[in-house]
Amino acid sequence: MAVQLNPYLGFKDNARAAMEFYQSVFGGTLNISTFKEFHASQDPAEDDLVMHAQLEGDNGIVFMASDTPARMDYTPGNNFNMSLSGDDEATLRGWFDKLADGGTVTMPMDKAPWGDIFGMCVDKFGVSWLVNASVQQA
Repeated sequence: MAVQLNPYLGFKDNARAAMEFYQSVFGGTLNISTFKEFHASQDPAEDDLVMHAQLEGDNGIVFMASDTPARMDYTPGNNFNMSLSGDDEATLRGWFDKLADGGTVTMPMDKAPWGDIFGMCVDKFGVSWLVNASVQQA
């Protein structure tokens, strides 16, 4: 049985914008369903909020998100990061640059003590990203 771990991000009223932004970074297919579509809205003001979104990006990236309705607790925190890694430095640098646009670079992409190229940023939606490009040793 194949098992896959997929990050699931929670937002407050901007999950659609965030996931559309991530689709512009990673490409692929984005599916979005609203609370109204699933007859799960308890407040008409929340009908069009995202109950579930899934991005199946190019290169095998898959993650999900939703908006948090008013009846549920929403506490943003700094206890998680999204991590991207691989050996295609050009692709990873491109994603890093797009994610950092409108956000904050906390560590520029540069050679790390372990020999890889590594950088950190917080995107314009407050999500922290760690990007590591493996360097092939000759």
